[in-house]
Amino acid sequence: MQFQRLRISGFKSFVEPAEFRIEPGLTGVVGPNGCGKSNVLESLRWVMGAASAKAMRAGGMDDVIFAGSGGRPSRNHAEVSLTIDNSDHTAPPQFANDPVIEVTRRIDRGAGSTYRINGREVRARDVQLLFADASTGANSPALVRQGQISELIAAKPQNRRLILEEAAGVSGLHSRRHEAELRLRAAETNMARLDDVARELDSALGRLKREARQAEKYKRLAAEIRALQGGLLFARWRDAREALLRAQGEATAADAAVEAGAREAALASTTALTAEAALAPLREEAQIAGAVRHRLALEADRVEREVAQAAAEVERLTEALARIDADSAREAQIIEDARSALVRLSVELAELELSVQNAPERLPALEADWKAAEAARRAADGAVEALAASVAAADAERRAAATRVEEAQVRAARSQRALDAAKVDRAAVGPAVDPQAAAARQASRPPWPPCAPPARRSPRPRPRKHPPPPPRPPPGTPPARPRTSWAG
Repeated sequence: MQFQRLRISGFKSFVEPAEFRIEPGLTGVVGPNGCGKSNVLESLRWVMGAASAKAMRAGGMDDVIFAGSGGRPSRNHAEVSLTIDNSDHTAPPQFANDPVIEVTRRIDRGAGSTYRINGREVRARDVQLLFADASTGANSPALVRQGQISELIAAKPQNRRLILEEAAGVSGLHSRRHEAELRLRAAETNMARLDDVARELDSALGRLKREARQAEKYKRLAAEIRALQGGLLFARWRDAREALLRAQGEATAADAAVEAGAREAALASTTALTAEAALAPLREEAQIAGAVRHRLALEADRVEREVAQAAAEVERLTEALARIDADSAREAQIIEDARSALVRLSVELAELELSVQNAPERLPALEADWKAAEAARRAADGAVEALAASVAAADAERRAAATRVEEAQVRAARSQRALDAAKVDRAAVGPAVDPQAAAARQASRPPWPPCAPPARRSPRPRPRKHPPPPPRPPPGTPPARPRTSWAG
C-alpha cells in the first residue's frame, strides 16, 4: 500500500482546506521555522489513530482544532483524510478488494473523534490494525519526529526489538496477538462467570425442588380445606334457610300488623279530616275575633293618646286664659291711669290758659309750657289708643282661647265616649281561646306527638306619636303684645 494524498481542513494552522500529493520517489516540505511543517506530520499521525494529545503537542484533543487568529474566527471541527493506493491488494481481507482506501478522521469541539474508511464509520481500533498490518502506524519509528534520531541511538533493547519487528512486518501480528489475548482473557472471565452462574442455578434448582414439594403439600392441604369449607358452608346454608323460614313467618305476622295499623291510621285520618273541617270555621272566627281585638286595641290606644293630648291642650289653654285675664286687668289699670293723667293734664292746661290771660309778660314761657303739655297730651292719646288696641287684641285672644278650650273639652268628651265604647266592644269579644275550638283540636290530634308549630311573633308595639303642637290662633287675631307698663 502506498500513500497518495493527504487532505487537511481546520487542523491546527490549516484553517483553509489544503491537499498534499505524495508522488513516487521523494516528496518533501521545505519552509522556515513556524510555517507548519511539523503540523503536516502530526496530521498524518492523527489520522492514523494517534490517541495522545501530548504527542500532538496539545493539552487536549480539542486543541488540534483551529483556535482562531486576529483576522479569522475559530473553527468548531477539524478533518484529515488520507488516500492509500491498494492496487496490489495487500490490505487486510475486509479492504483487499478496494483499489483505493480513504481513511478519514473528524473531530467536533466537545463531541470527540469519528473514523470512516471509504465512507463507512469504523472504530479507532480498526484504523490502527489497518496501519499495523502495513507495518506502520501513528507510533511507528518510520515516522521520524523531532528528536527521535537521538532516541533511537539511546534506545533500550526492547524498543530496538519493536523497530526490528516493524521492519520485518510482524508488528500487526503483535497487535492482533494482543487483541486475541484480550479476547481470550475476556472468554476465560466469561467461563468463570458461567461456572458461578451454574453453581447458582444448582442451588436454585435445589430450592425450587423444595418449593415444589411444599407446593404439592399446599395443594393437598388446600383440597382438604376446600372440602371442609364446603361442609361448613352447607351447614351455614342450612341454618340460613331455617332462619329464612322463621323470618318469612315473622314477616307475614308483621304484614298483618301493618295492615291493621294502616286501617287504624286511615280511621284516625278520617277522624282528623272531620275535626279539621269542623275546626276551619272556628279558626276563621278566631282569626276575625283576633283581628277585631287587635283593631280595638289600636283604637283604644289611639283614643287614650287623644284624651291625653286633649287634657294637655285644656290645661295649656286654661293657663293661657288666666294669663290673658291678668293681662286684661293690667291693661285696664293702665287705661285708668292714662285717663287720670288726661284729666290732670286738662286741668293744668286750663290753669295755664288762665295764667296766660292774667300774665301777658309770661306768654313765651307759658307758650313753651303749653307746647310741651300739648306734646305730652298727644303722646298720652297715642298711648291710650295703643293700649286700647292691645286690650282689644287681648280680648280677642281670650275669646279665641275660650273657644279652643270649649272645642278641646268637646273632643275630650268624644274621645272618652269612644274609649268607653272600645272597652265595651273588647269585653264583648270575650277570651281569645274558644272552648269548642280547643275541643276540636284535641279530637283531631293524632296519636303520635305532633310537631311544634312555629312560634308566632308578637306584634311590635307602635311608638306613641308626639303630642300635637298647640293650635294656631284664628286668622285676623293680632299678635300678643309684650307686657309693658306706662306711667303718665
